Amino acid sequence: MDLELQGKVAVVTGASKGIGLATVAALLDEGAHVVASSRTSTPELDALAARGATVVLADITDPGVPQRLIDAALSTYGRLDVLVNNVGAGGARSGFLDVDDAEWARIFDVTFFSAVRTSRAALPALLDTGGVIVNISSINARLPFPMVVDYSAAKAAVANLTKTLSEEFAPRGVRVNAVSPGPVRTPFWTDPGGFADAVASGAGVTAQQALDEVVPQSMAISTGRITEPGEVADLVLFLASARSANTTGAEFILDGGQVKTL
Repeated sequence: MDLELQGKVAVVTGASKGIGLATVAALLDEGAHVVASSRTSTPELDALAARGATVVLADITDPGVPQRLIDAALSTYGRLDVLVNNVGAGGARSGFLDVDDAEWARIFDVTFFSAVRTSRAALPALLDTGGVIVNISSINARLPFPMVVDYSAAKAAVANLTKTLSEEFAPRGVRVNAVSPGPVRTPFWTDPGGFADAVASGAGVTAQQALDEVVPQSMAISTGRITEPGEVADLVLFLASARSANTTGAEFILDGGQVKTL
């Protein structure tokens, strides 16, 4: 299926690893031009830069950075068609009382306000092209899970923002949708001290066993495995494409059947 993304211009935040990195790679594969944003680079992102991605290294929590990203797309490519608000932050908590005001503010600044600011910077250009915003939310926006109480609240705000932006801007030609993954094999889980280590410690297994066996079983993932970053990227690209031209204000859950309710 031709997604008709050849020559389109996209900005992707949180692009150095995980879902963001996979999304940049998939967009390049489709012939799109990509401005990839990250606070720091990785060898994998450097490799995508060598393939043609324009990499902007900057802290997305700096209120001036979102406009810099959009300006980079416009000055380099002359237009903007797609914004993927992917960047987010979270950590394993013992519970609600483990999270102080500073951490609440940090998680919301990275996960929610980055999407607010980048969308605000991008929308004038997206209105010119009839463009698309895809926000990366999470099933934790709807599932109560004390280990990620602050992250869950921030993602719930992202989900609400998606609906609100769609309501305002769909009549003006800009579509806004959200993808809400369950567990994904990203550094959020796999980094030392991440969620896989936390699960492994409680279960008395290795981090690899936690990801491959304990997490799918304990979270009742129907497919028996967690999601791969490239699978999320595939859905993001479909939503960014003309193949979903009448899809807006929607949330797409990609969790291997973990959420059992309608």
